[in-house]
Amino acid sequence: MKKVKVGKSDLHVFPIGLGTNAVGGHNLYPNLNEETGKELVREAIRNGVTFLDTAYIYGIGRSEELIGEVLKEFNREDVVIATKAAHKKEGDDFVFDNSPAFLKKSVEESLKRLQTDYIDLFYIHFPDENTPKDEAVQALHELKQEGKIRAIGVSNFSLEQLKEANKDGLVDVLQGEYNLLNREAETTFFPYTQEHNISFVPYFPLVSGLLAGKYSEDTTFPEGDLRREMENFQGERFKENIRKVNQLAPIAEKHNVDIAHIVLAWYLARPEIDVLIPGAKRADQLIDNLKTAEVNLSQEDIDFIDRLFAR
Repeated sequence: MKKVKVGKSDLHVFPIGLGTNAVGGHNLYPNLNEETGKELVREAIRNGVTFLDTAYIYGIGRSEELIGEVLKEFNREDVVIATKAAHKKEGDDFVFDNSPAFLKKSVEESLKRLQTDYIDLFYIHFPDENTPKDEAVQALHELKQEGKIRAIGVSNFSLEQLKEANKDGLVDVLQGEYNLLNREAETTFFPYTQEHNISFVPYFPLVSGLLAGKYSEDTTFPEGDLRREMENFQGERFKENIRKVNQLAPIAEKHNVDIAHIVLAWYLARPEIDVLIPGAKRADQLIDNLKTAEVNLSQEDIDFIDRLFAR
């Protein structure tokens, strides 16, 4: 699988990237080993992954710091780094801030943590309630003109917020939730992103393992597990989801891969999606994700999955 161009930006990446919230994301995962996280990033780069996705909120800057340490061991131009900001500490809490001053300050701080003089893709991580989105993006455009960032992204925006942000045609990437169990983006976002050559980067692609073929209808989750609160893991709905996922097994067997690889390959078959950022905690999980690049779904496969998980 060759490198692909990300939207209208000048970024070219291998289509299977790495989401790094488990690299230094101590506020997201308990008992993370930082050396394991750094080795995960090294193995990603060694195995041809060129796109790393991080954020300030992953470990409150720690993910960026660990990636920055590893980056020094490789040629910087061989790696495309995406990071995000919007979380501003106020007392014991965080609030979202999209103001030009805050975003510019955030970019400078990310540059220091990543130990680099440019960020390839910088996202506004979440929208705030007050800042005009075109003003926020214009601030990032000024940094782009200065060479501090190469592309502009927004994440978790509504369609109206995206349109406001892209008023001057400056948005390169939209990141949002999209998977076979939540295909709302196909009607809300994809027509607009396609028209304006904005690449859509999906998160939550495997729905906490539900679309990976990991579970049976009898699977239960312990008290405190977040999956106990998710609609797709409840009662008859959970069982129906499992039955659908199990119908992907013959396609996986035909391609000699796992169900997860089939699901990820289906996303990449969509023209709106250039790159995926599946997460991993260990190098073996990362290397397993890369098998997706070997899958070449037939149109019959694509149509079957489309019908099976029709909205």
